[in-house]
Amino acid sequence: MIQLSIYTTLGCHLCAQLEALVTTLANQEVALQRIEISDDAALVERYGVRIPVLVDNAGVELDRGFDLERLSDWLQERGWLDEAALKAITSPPEKAPPVGAHQRNGRRFLG
Repeated sequence: MIQLSIYTTLGCHLCAQLEALVTTLANQEVALQRIEISDDAALVERYGVRIPVLVDNAGVELDRGFDLERLSDWLQERGWLDEAALKAITSPPEKAPPVGAHQRNGRRFLG
């Protein structure tokens, strides 16, 4: 199980986005300890404009973890990235041909 802390505050939509991304991209279960910064003036001073900040057990922080590339790189460095989940998020969906479409002499027609 991956143990992480997240510096957050009430109503932080980026924090919620980061939490969802972490649980989606991790290759194992994630336990997130939420640290509310508004309860401590020192935490507000340190993290107020940086939240959400994700922290691993070694104390290594990740700012702007809601950025998919930054988060996936950070998880991969620790061996926690689920490559298939990342591919599912980043790959465009395959387009199905339109209903009623057909080809004739190399040209595609609808209807």
